Amino acid sequence: MKTTIDAAGRLVIPKSLRNELKLSAGTELELRVRGGILELEPVSIPMRLIRKGKGLVATSEEPLPALGPDDVSAAIESQRR
Repeated sequence: MKTTIDAAGRLVIPKSLRNELKLSAGTELELRVRGGILELEPVSIPMRLIRKGKGLVATSEEPLPALGPDDVSAAIESQRR
């Protein structure tokens, strides 16, 4: 898949890739160069572990979007591959 950079230096990520990666307007991306290749990665959400009962639970320090049944099914399927 190809795209171009406009005169202002903006890069358009095709809709099919945005949908596949669940990227939306305002998503922060980390940019880096490795071996002459530009890599873009969504900025990870800071997490910390807190004790709940006898176990530890990862919690974010900022609100997260709710997951629907399709999101959960897709996550499970991606781990099975």
